[in-house]
Amino acid sequence: MHLQALLVEARQQLASALGMPGNEASLEAQMLLRESLGGVSRAWLISHEERALTTEQQERFDALIARRLQGEPIAYMLGHREFYGLDLSVTPDVLIPRPDTETLVEAALRHIPQNQSCRILDLGTGSGAIAIAIALQRPYALVNAVDQSQAAVDVAIANAMRLGATNLRVIQSDWCDALGGESFDVIVSNPPYIASADPHLTQGDLRFEPISALASGTDGLDDIRRIIPQARHHLAPGGWLMFEHGYDQADRVGKLMQAANFDAVSHAADLAGIQRVTMGRRRPD
Repeated sequence: MHLQALLVEARQQLASALGMPGNEASLEAQMLLRESLGGVSRAWLISHEERALTTEQQERFDALIARRLQGEPIAYMLGHREFYGLDLSVTPDVLIPRPDTETLVEAALRHIPQNQSCRILDLGTGSGAIAIAIALQRPYALVNAVDQSQAAVDVAIANAMRLGATNLRVIQSDWCDALGGESFDVIVSNPPYIASADPHLTQGDLRFEPISALASGTDGLDDIRRIIPQARHHLAPGGWLMFEHGYDQADRVGKLMQAANFDAVSHAADLAGIQRVTMGRRRPD
């Protein structure tokens, strides 16, 4: 079977089994076929549509399709995911970076000066997606990132080194526990925010991602409640704290921040118009 026919068949299988739109299924089929061919470009694939696979290549492609049909995330299968224009390595030790989280990056950049020093902290960095994006966009900033998982820290460090984020430090810490008396001008976090009994945790990609980075108590806000007072202690007066959170949590997160003496509490919407980020400014004591 030549490449074009293989892609048509794989697209139909993926669309049917995973319920994804045809264009998305087509893109994933191409990605898996390119991987089975040793990482060839999309242009190469298009220009060799009539080519047939070798037996070894066919077996590799069949195995990849079978894994995807079982629901394994394609980001983990391929070992990388694009985020904010960056090609990030990902492993099952970290969350898969998602476009919604770019909203948090954009919100942070609006409060970080471009040409002067500023201290930034990313809590729960995972793959380092947020911290690296900020570090590369704001080279004068001193960006710090923490994660309680040493495996995640290792992934983030490797990504930072490969992408040239030389103004980024990554350390292992359970939220702010290892930060001593350090102070920051902006603190960002994409913490766990899914309710522990939410059925989505047993569906789709979430089944394969680290549960400790997803679920946070009965209402999903346990970690945010823990972070707010810690972050306030490490924020300079007038500094900003920003969270990504669930689609229906903006009001509750905002009230938690106001109760902790943050002012100028506001929200930022993602591309779908959902209030995805809540931020507030630390009032002086």
